[in-house]
Amino acid sequence: MKIDALPLMIKKLAFAIITLFLMSAQYKGQRHEIGVQLGMSTLVGDIGRTEYIQKPVLSNIKDYGIPIYAALLYRMNFNPYQTVRLSLGYSNVQFIDALAKEYYRRNRNLWGTNSVYEANVLFEYNFFPVNDEQKSLLSPYIFGGLGGMMVNTPQMVIENDFKRDAGGNAIAPVNSTDFTTTPSYNSSGKAFTLSIPFGIGLKYKFNYNWAFFGELMFRPTFSDSLDYSMIDSKNIKETYNKDIVSPGSTKSLLLESPYKEIAEARAAEIVKARQIGNINSKDWVNTVSVGLSYSFGRPPCYCD
Repeated sequence: MKIDALPLMIKKLAFAIITLFLMSAQYKGQRHEIGVQLGMSTLVGDIGRTEYIQKPVLSNIKDYGIPIYAALLYRMNFNPYQTVRLSLGYSNVQFIDALAKEYYRRNRNLWGTNSVYEANVLFEYNFFPVNDEQKSLLSPYIFGGLGGMMVNTPQMVIENDFKRDAGGNAIAPVNSTDFTTTPSYNSSGKAFTLSIPFGIGLKYKFNYNWAFFGELMFRPTFSDSLDYSMIDSKNIKETYNKDIVSPGSTKSLLLESPYKEIAEARAAEIVKARQIGNINSKDWVNTVSVGLSYSFGRPPCYCD
């Protein structure tokens, strides 16, 4: 995905990582940390498995891809226990009904993948002073914050058209239902959604400046369409063919009563039939990952 497709918020967060590092470097007593994370992300929604931590599916990579998670991060350690973290990440998530425990999902046999680009701002709390000036230390930590995601989203076009003769010419309807309503779909649209990332981790500091860490991150989102099970109303477009226009206007005859009311009722039925699962539940993206980070800058002076 081109960087121009990312929402302005994600661009600003990326810029903030660089700006925050440059500005904070001049303050004595602050410790900077940069690192990378690799792991596996899973999607919990209305299609596929329902376990919040899932085993990766590495077969049929051509269709499913690899459920990878990769991220760059920057930490500012304000004291030995407290840290603010900024991260930019990418996930490829899978949703495969055939692997679900529920019989009705396996019988339905839907599947798909989605690409998730995200930016997170997190607060971390370490239970031991792992950010202090010691050679090595092990500490569990908890974290939570706010995130933004750019994801693929389904789009629908509902085309209302006249019936055609053998030559392809429009035939004027002879009754109120004598026209066609046909939906088409694609998943090439982009959508932005917020998430609330939180989780637990374990951080091991070694050789003064290096740290190895592993964590579980859970991210409930504000979207129900990461698995394409629902189409947001803003991504539904209804069209009316203009081969035959209403008298005295340039509008399609199908926009006149009673055709328009019937077209709208058909569209509502199509959208309802397209929905899968519980429309009141939102999707979760969850990640198991490990990371490596390096601390630098002036030694911290954590003063009261």
